[in-house]
Amino acid sequence: MQSNNRNAVLKTLFSQNRCIAAPAAFDALSAKLIQETGYDVVYIGSYGTAASAFGLADVGLLSIDELARHARAIVNAVDVPVIADAEGGAAEPANVWRTVREFEDAGVSAIHIEDHAGGKHTSLPQRLIPLDLMLAKLRAALAARRDPDFQIIARTDAIWAMGDKEEARRRVQAFAELGVDMIFPCGADLETAAELRALTGKKVTVIETPTGPGFAAAGGADLVIHYGFCLYAASRGMIDALRRYRDGFRGADVLPLLEDEHEFEKRFGYDAFAQRTVQFAQAE
Repeated sequence: MQSNNRNAVLKTLFSQNRCIAAPAAFDALSAKLIQETGYDVVYIGSYGTAASAFGLADVGLLSIDELARHARAIVNAVDVPVIADAEGGAAEPANVWRTVREFEDAGVSAIHIEDHAGGKHTSLPQRLIPLDLMLAKLRAALAARRDPDFQIIARTDAIWAMGDKEEARRRVQAFAELGVDMIFPCGADLETAAELRALTGKKVTVIETPTGPGFAAAGGADLVIHYGFCLYAASRGMIDALRRYRDGFRGADVLPLLEDEHEFEKRFGYDAFAQRTVQFAQAE
């Protein structure tokens, strides 16, 4: 398979020893806005996909096909590299090859595979899959990729789900020895992220939240994912505008909350369509 140029771009970005912030897109438009406002990469997670495309909770309901199809639309909307959430990769290590191929074919430049056994974002008891099963999935993913620049990120939820830093250390060290491109100790704080980076010699991905420790500002990781940032911003903004309009305001009263129609449409190629129409018009 010929190398995807965006894969090479992402690999170069990761080699620059700086912290990359990656707000999560939840659809093609939000991805365009992330690129437009100057971010180097776009992230797409199962959390945003489940909420925006299906109106569902992020509890393992989506298939790999659904995740990859949504990611493809986002890839096609932007020019920067896209990093995607592949959840657990597949139920069986022998089937992880199809997960990798689906995301490669979608044009994604990196995926992360996790060891969570289900029940994320809920009050249910949290569990991890056995380490040997996770390692088997990662070996399968590394073997399946056709482009060596396609990044495999290994995620453990030992800290986030279990509050177990020792287990996180054990797991990320095993991931690193296997040869993954990056480790992802979900729930790690600044100090722990730095420790695990030193322990493994690998780049580190972390999750940031609006009330989090400020990884991007502190440079405490290599990739900082904001999985709900755009989703929450869009939801709050639309609720505010819709309530004001519903409660008797005239259209003009909500104009300060709306983007100008012409500015909005500039992103989507209306002018290019008109030019093509003229260019390829049939002679009468």
